Amino acid sequence: MCEDNQTQVPVFLLLGFQGLYHLKSLLFMLFLIIYTAILCGNLLIIVLVTTIDHLNVPMFYFLKHLALADVFLTTSVMPFTLNIIIMEERIVPISGCLTQLYLFAIFGFVQCFLLAVMSYDRYLAIRQPFSYTLIMTPNVCLSLVSGSWMLVFSLLSSEFVIMCQLKFCGLNYVDHFFCDFGPIVARSISDTSLLTTLDFYISINVIFVPFVFIVITYILISFTFINISSKTGRRKFISTCSSHLISVCTYYVSLIIVYMFPPGEDSINVNKFRSLLYIVGTPLANPIIYSFSNHEIRAALRKVLKYIIISH
Repeated sequence: MCEDNQTQVPVFLLLGFQGLYHLKSLLFMLFLIIYTAILCGNLLIIVLVTTIDHLNVPMFYFLKHLALADVFLTTSVMPFTLNIIIMEERIVPISGCLTQLYLFAIFGFVQCFLLAVMSYDRYLAIRQPFSYTLIMTPNVCLSLVSGSWMLVFSLLSSEFVIMCQLKFCGLNYVDHFFCDFGPIVARSISDTSLLTTLDFYISINVIFVPFVFIVITYILISFTFINISSKTGRRKFISTCSSHLISVCTYYVSLIIVYMFPPGEDSINVNKFRSLLYIVGTPLANPIIYSFSNHEIRAALRKVLKYIIISH
């Protein structure tokens, strides 16, 4: 319950990039360009994998869903952020803020499991090439992807239910550009010990466990690499795994920078821009990584560009 001199607040006032609004035109254009690039790059991958026949393989099927998660993750935050930059602040209902946080968490954490599934796919392709097609059937691929989404959804739903019961009184401003977990929980007058403990264990399951699985699969894969003697075989091995491995490193490095080493209270703006590293960094990097590192994607792009040129 609120104290006598406080009232329960129904909304949050998000302050956005307070202190930088003399640069709001520049910030708006920069974020809009980045958001457009993320949409174009990831939607291009989704269209290529869906329409080009020779990309109809498990590896690119998983990549398509990773790109889809990137689009949803960025879209759950960036249009909201662009509006805050223009308006210089924004009033958001608490229910809307918690919903944004819930969706943002789902789209972000599902990538951990999708990257783990992709590492399992690479493991089978390299360590068990003769039984690969028998194991990685379309039904298995669908089950792995849908299982990743459902697992994250079920894990985060319990946390969302608890967050909906939090009480907010007195000060209702949040010095951030979207509804992030830490700033929102800090505004609650309720006992958040259960919530923070649950969040810790969920984070272990959705971040650390998939990461350990990825590390184990690549340790096993490395044994095969050591035994390859030919340069051609080593080049093929590197081309098979490099894109996924770079994507894993980009994703987890951004998570570590943002969440494992948070800045102090006197570095709020620094924390905001570090959050952007996770929100736009990985979604922007993945299309670039797979476009430059994977010859199948490059071939598909050339095929599409050639078709466009000829048709005109």
